[in-house]
Amino acid sequence: MQAIDVWSQITTERMAKSPWLEPLLRWTSQTGKSSVPTTASTLAAMDEGGISVSLLSAWHGPQGSLISNEEVSAQIDAAPHRFRGLATADLARPMEAVREIRKWVDKERFVGVRVVPWLWDLPPNDRRYYPVYATCVDLGVPFCTQIGHTGPLLRSECGRLIPYLEDVMLDFPELVVVGGHVGFPWIDELHSMTIKFPNFYVDTSAYAVHRLPAAFVEYMKGIGGSRVMFGTNWPMLSPARCLQKLEELGLDDERKEAFLSTNAKRVFGL
Repeated sequence: MQAIDVWSQITTERMAKSPWLEPLLRWTSQTGKSSVPTTASTLAAMDEGGISVSLLSAWHGPQGSLISNEEVSAQIDAAPHRFRGLATADLARPMEAVREIRKWVDKERFVGVRVVPWLWDLPPNDRRYYPVYATCVDLGVPFCTQIGHTGPLLRSECGRLIPYLEDVMLDFPELVVVGGHVGFPWIDELHSMTIKFPNFYVDTSAYAVHRLPAAFVEYMKGIGGSRVMFGTNWPMLSPARCLQKLEELGLDDERKEAFLSTNAKRVFGL
């Protein structure tokens, strides 16, 4: 069964030098190793793990571009049948952010937008995000973000779902939101958001599936079955490593297929 990876990136040298990346490298036993993959090594990792399509993220933070939309576009060009893009934007320049999203997001090559709140130290209900949300609604694409605690040595509070992300979804009821990285330790809030908002989704990036919190696995078997998508956070984790013990989750065939591909196909129009 082929899978779709909804959170990956081909990191640049400038992103790899970010000091906040060090804890992630340590946790994944990559300290002292290069964390800059190539398109070829990314495709090889996808093949090894049974990944048909990866969504490659662009990254922008207060310090500037870490992976530009132009760079992601070039990565897609290298394997247009295997890669799709998630555009990013500079929150400090709201009109430029809107223009940038409209320039790149076409629902074919770029199928959504990603902004990581902890990188900005701005919760998602901050006014600077709101032009981005309005543009996503207008274009009919998901807004992808991070929920839960942060691996980098930066504040986790921005990843709390209630009230921050809840405020956003109340203000933008048409907005489709995909929260990456599971949402731990706020799994109860994850349940509440799923019940309340039919357009709220979550992905398992940054977790090998056998490391998922027990409460999250129960969520996948219940109300979250149609909401959870597979992600890796490549190159921090490889697809093969993430899926190595998939059978231990005890998902039935329908939920397994939804997790690996069906939910992502529906949400991102793949």
